[in-house]
Amino acid sequence: MSRVASVEEIREHFPALKRKHAGVPVAYFDGPGGTQVPRGVVESMNTYMYYHNANTHWRYPTSVETDECIADARLSVADFLGATPAHVAFGANMTTLTFHLARALGWTWSKGDEVVITELDHHANVAPWRTLERERGIVIRNVPFDPRTGLLDWNALEQAVGKRTKLVAIGGASNALGTVTDVRRACELARSAGALSFIDAVHFAPHVLVDVKALGCDFLAYSAYKSYGPHIGILYGRLPLFQTLEIPKLDPAPTDAPDRWETGTQNHEGIVGAGAAVDFLASLAEGADRRTRLSRVFTELHERGRRLTSVLWNGLSSIDGVRLYGPLPDSPRTPTVVFTVDGLKTDEVAERLVEHALFLSNGDFYAATVIERLGVPDGVVRAGCACYTSEEEVQRLVDAVRRLAP
Repeated sequence: MSRVASVEEIREHFPALKRKHAGVPVAYFDGPGGTQVPRGVVESMNTYMYYHNANTHWRYPTSVETDECIADARLSVADFLGATPAHVAFGANMTTLTFHLARALGWTWSKGDEVVITELDHHANVAPWRTLERERGIVIRNVPFDPRTGLLDWNALEQAVGKRTKLVAIGGASNALGTVTDVRRACELARSAGALSFIDAVHFAPHVLVDVKALGCDFLAYSAYKSYGPHIGILYGRLPLFQTLEIPKLDPAPTDAPDRWETGTQNHEGIVGAGAAVDFLASLAEGADRRTRLSRVFTELHERGRRLTSVLWNGLSSIDGVRLYGPLPDSPRTPTVVFTVDGLKTDEVAERLVEHALFLSNGDFYAATVIERLGVPDGVVRAGCACYTSEEEVQRLVDAVRRLAP
């Protein structure tokens, strides 16, 4: 098996890591809200804007080149998902694409039909379906999770799926707790009931290599900016459904998938950047085809993330007054650890960690139901490890929390 780049080699790709705060190199633990971007991704976007910028489908060179750039990026993203380009549409972000999909699916359903969602989900996988509850009379079944473990209640999920279920909409991983859910099992459950499946892979895709065929999902969405790319969303759809669903579009616009989903003029430079982000990840391993290299990279990064999670979890849990939430380190999870410190609001914790050049996010991260179920109205502090996170940075974080704990 070919070697995967070391953390030190990976870090050289990220100019942001050269930043210092109060004379100390910044450690970015905010990846679950948006990772830093490697130099090659930005350069690819610059090159497009400087030398190929045009609108699509015309006969002059820069327009032809734009078509080629988009096609290349779509192929890269398709490889990332284990799909083919016809299944991959781009949009403003995952939230907008999910509202778009919900409207299209809702037009095919009747009052009393049901959508199953979960309490673990980001509200981008809640609000679009709730809209159908108001507009179409769709019934929403909300499956709970166990706040003690951060795990989904599978018995409740199985009971929620029934004869009127039209869709199971489920998150691949919780952006608030790091829980990785067995979405393949959820898709099988949906299929057995004659229902469709949708996966929110925004927090899943940066840490688990997606394989839409193996997962058996009908739709899946993720955001490139959580995976080392720019702010743009991606929607996978299974054919022929992706081709036949009625969607809002202009009459002269393309009628074939995936173009029919891409309403209006797209963010061409963002599409190029999304493809370049996939190519960056693939470049961290040598040889073979892109998908094989991605598989090798994700296998290695998963192991590194597991080790970092253990160091972080064990270090924080040893500090009096620090409370951790979510699955234990040896559970299926992403390298995302959330905590609170007794006697301090999460804003205070985040602000005091900045003094140590540690950048962390805090609050509810739009996973408001998770925070409500945890009983922490002020939210939590979130530390997410990315491909560039070093063990030294994790230890710095543990030491800094130890100094501010009561």
